[in-house]
Amino acid sequence: MRLKSSLAAAGLAVALALTGCSASGNQGGAADGAALTIAKPDGAIASESNNPWIGDSSALKLGYVNAIFEPLAFVNVIADKPVTPWLASEIEWADDYRSVTVTARDGVTWNDGEPFTADDIRFTFELLRDNPAIEPAALGITDVTVDGDKVTIGFQTSVFVKQDKVLEKFIVPEHIWKDVEDVTTETNPEPVGTGPYTLTSFSSQSVQLDQRDDYWGGELAVPTLYFVSYNDNTALTTALANGDADWAQGFIPNIEDAYLSKDEHNQYWAPAGLGVDALWFNVTKKPFDDKALRQALNLIVDRDQHREVAREGSVPALTSVTGLPQPAGDPFIIDRFQGEEYTVDVDGAKAILEAAGYTWDGAGKLIDPDGEQVTFTLQVPQGWSDYVTGITLIAEEVKAIGIDATVDTPDVDTWWAAKGTGDFDAILHWTDTGLTPWDIYSNIMDGARYLPIGEQSEQYNFGRFNDPEITQALADYANAADDATRQTALEKIQTSFVDEAVALPIGTRPFIGEFNTRNYVGWPSEEDPYAVPEPTRPQMLLVLTKLQAAE
Repeated sequence: MRLKSSLAAAGLAVALALTGCSASGNQGGAADGAALTIAKPDGAIASESNNPWIGDSSALKLGYVNAIFEPLAFVNVIADKPVTPWLASEIEWADDYRSVTVTARDGVTWNDGEPFTADDIRFTFELLRDNPAIEPAALGITDVTVDGDKVTIGFQTSVFVKQDKVLEKFIVPEHIWKDVEDVTTETNPEPVGTGPYTLTSFSSQSVQLDQRDDYWGGELAVPTLYFVSYNDNTALTTALANGDADWAQGFIPNIEDAYLSKDEHNQYWAPAGLGVDALWFNVTKKPFDDKALRQALNLIVDRDQHREVAREGSVPALTSVTGLPQPAGDPFIIDRFQGEEYTVDVDGAKAILEAAGYTWDGAGKLIDPDGEQVTFTLQVPQGWSDYVTGITLIAEEVKAIGIDATVDTPDVDTWWAAKGTGDFDAILHWTDTGLTPWDIYSNIMDGARYLPIGEQSEQYNFGRFNDPEITQALADYANAADDATRQTALEKIQTSFVDEAVALPIGTRPFIGEFNTRNYVGWPSEEDPYAVPEPTRPQMLLVLTKLQAAE
C-alpha cells in the first residue's frame, strides 16, 4: 500500500485554497470573527512548556502546538484520501520506502520574520536522529541531504508503516534550535513556528493564540484561539453544552441528553481507526510477569460492559481477540483468529491459573505459586471519568477470581511520569493509530521501544515487554518488500499478541470530536472526512484552515 501523494499541482491548490478560505466564509476578515475555545479535562495547567516533542509539555497536552508548528504534510488515516502537502510542496518516496525526497515550500516565513528553507527540514530531521528521546516513532533516520530546495531523508529500514509519522513531524527553525543545549528539557518560552498562530499569553487558567497577519497560507476565519483545561469530563461537558467551550476531544456520558440536545449547533463525530484503549501491564514484576495471570485476566475483563457503562455505548464494539477494531482491522486478521471473539469465561480463567500453580485460600483470595496473595493497583488520572469508570469495572471484575485490586487516580502529571518510567502495576492507556496494525502491536510489544525501568519513555512499550523474536517480526513487517513477507510476519506477531496478553485491548478508540456550528462551519464529517476531528492532533491545523464563518 503506497500513500497517495499529491505533488506540485496539488500543493499549489492547497496554497490557493488556504489563501481564499476566509474570503468566501469570513466576510469582513478574521478580525471580525469569534474566538474559538478548545478544551480538555486535565485539571489546572501546571507549568508552561512549548517543547513540540516532549509528551508532557503543555503545548502538546493542550494541543496548541498544532497551531504554531507545521508538518511536511497531512496523512488521512480515516479515509482513502491523498496526502495533503504542507511545508513540503512535493513528496516522492523511494520504492523501498527507505528514503523520501521533499521539496521545501516557497514563500513560507517563520513567525519571527525569518525565511523557511530546506535547511530547516534538514536540521529538524538531524535533530530527531541525534536525540532519540524526542523521536518516539523510532524512524531510524540516517543521512539527511539538501540539494537546492529538495531534502532527501534516509532511513535505516523501510518506513512503509510509518509514512504518516515521517510526514507529520513538526519542523522547527534551525536559527532558534541550533543553540539549544538540551532539547529534552527546553521549555521554548517564545515558540517560533511557521503556523498561522502565535502564542500571546499563558496562565494556569488558559492559553491564548492570535492569528498572524503574514501567514503563508493566507488569512484564516478564526482570529483567536483559547486553550483551557477543566477539572474533569463533567465540567468539560457542561462547558461544551452551554457554549463556553467550542471544540474538544473528550468522553461525554449520555451524550445525547447532556450535549447534543442542548443546542442544535452541537455536533459529535467519532470516526474509527486502528487504535484501541488497552490495559497495560508492567511485565517486569509481580504479578504481571506471569503470562498465566495475564491470560486469565483476558478472560475476566468484560469488554461489552466497558463499552456500555464506561463509554455509554458511544464507541464501536471491540470483539476480535486480535485486538483490532473492525471493520478497519478486518483485512489484517489472520486465518487462525477469524471469527474468534472476546468472551468472559471465569471457569476458563480459573483453569489457566490452576494449571500454572495458583491456589485460593479459605477466604477465596488468589494465591500465587510463591504463596503470596495476588493484588495490584490500577491507575488512571483523576477527572478522566470514562477511564476511571473503566478501571473501577475491572477492579470489580477480577474479584471473580479472588483478586483485590486497588483503584488509584493521581493527577495527570504524576500519572504521566509514572507510566513513562514504568512505575505502575497496570494502567489504562491508548495505543497510537496508523495505516496498518503495526502501530498497535509495536506500541505494546516492540523491543525497539524498550527502555529500562526508571528511564522516561515517550516511545510506548510502557510495560517493558522484550522478546527479540517478536521485535524482529515487527521489523520484518515494517521492512517487507512484498505482501507475502509482510503476512508471514503478521502471523507471528498476532499469534504472540494473543498468547502473551502483554496488554489487554479493552475498547475501540475512535477519533472523537465535539464541536459546534454556532460561529463556524466546515468541520470534518462522515460526508467530508478530510481530517480527524480531534484538536490534539496535527490535523487540527488542517481543520482550522477549512473553517468558514457561519452565516
